[in-house]
Amino acid sequence: MKIGYRTIKTAIGTPIAISIAQLLGLTNFVSAGILTILCIQPSRKKSYLSAWQRFLACVLASLFSMLFFELIGYNVFVLGLMLLVFIPTTVFLKISPGITTSSVIILNLYSSNFINFTFLIDQFLLIIVGIGTGLVLNLYMPSLDNKLNEKQDRLEENFKIVLYEISLYIRDKNKAWDGKEIAEIDEILTEADDLVERDRENHLFRNKHTFRDYFRMRTKQYEVLQQMLPLVTVLPNKDYISEKIAAFFEGLSESVHPENTAVLFLDELEDLRKEFNKEELPATLEEFETRANLFRLLHEIEDYLLIKKKYKKSDVKLK
Repeated sequence: MKIGYRTIKTAIGTPIAISIAQLLGLTNFVSAGILTILCIQPSRKKSYLSAWQRFLACVLASLFSMLFFELIGYNVFVLGLMLLVFIPTTVFLKISPGITTSSVIILNLYSSNFINFTFLIDQFLLIIVGIGTGLVLNLYMPSLDNKLNEKQDRLEENFKIVLYEISLYIRDKNKAWDGKEIAEIDEILTEADDLVERDRENHLFRNKHTFRDYFRMRTKQYEVLQQMLPLVTVLPNKDYISEKIAAFFEGLSESVHPENTAVLFLDELEDLRKEFNKEELPATLEEFETRANLFRLLHEIEDYLLIKKKYKKSDVKLK
């Protein structure tokens, strides 16, 4: 069983917060641990935002508690009435994530049966200790580079297989491929998108994110790849044109990597176009439809390569 870093932070932060609260002689010191548990977040950005929302909600909860409990009374009906007003207020102020945290303070104040300035300061310090401990622990976020690199490697391996299987189908009408790589590509892109977003939230001042650009590029290529698949199924049986296209896809499959060598394939694609333009005009409707599908396929291949070309500066030095 793998223990996540949030679990480790919770295990470390909870006793620390309780110990600090005890050293300060705070009432309900165990609540500091509860506040810390509620403040552990998956990213730095979420941590800062959460800490601010929870702090404001707790301060607001103290004011509401003093108003309702001291003026109306300390009973469960007043508690329910206060929550009926307090919760919509936090939603209106856009600090609703702090409802759970502030509930700890509300219940502390309710159970005390009295609220004075000293006790409010006590609860304020409790808020600072609990939320502050969680915020400090959230300053450390493990690097996601290894996970993102793993997603990149898996994605490229699947791209290679899909392109190679396309070349096999064009050559031999090989229908043995089950297409599971297509589903895997979709899954990997979704998982990578979540990881990239978390990584961006851990680096608030980073303007450029290489992995985000990379996976966006692959997502666009994947969309084009899906449009290619129906077109390759209507190419003619093995002939000169089909063999050329099959060889082109095989070459593409061998060149799936983060570097940008698209310019080489774009040149090769242009040569293919020139060759095909020299072919005799189609004589039948079937030949015409085949030629139309062929040119649509060439257009999709060009889009696929142009996406890569725009992704980054070319790694090919042209003469």
